[in-house]
Amino acid sequence: MQGTILSVNVKDGDAVKKGQVLFILEAMKMENEIMAANDGVVTSVCVQNGASVQNGTVLCTIK
Repeated sequence: MQGTILSVNVKDGDAVKKGQVLFILEAMKMENEIMAANDGVVTSVCVQNGASVQNGTVLCTIK
């Protein structure tokens, strides 16, 4: 979904659990929680606060 990143809640090296909120994305004047699809460790965060993103943009990688 395209929009603007309002909050980045993780950083490289963070352990995350399935369902944990990673980002807050504003789209169509609504705040959407972007959650981890599975457990793992964040290997890279590809966006920062205020970034404008399009459909399919990689926000972070989890290994």
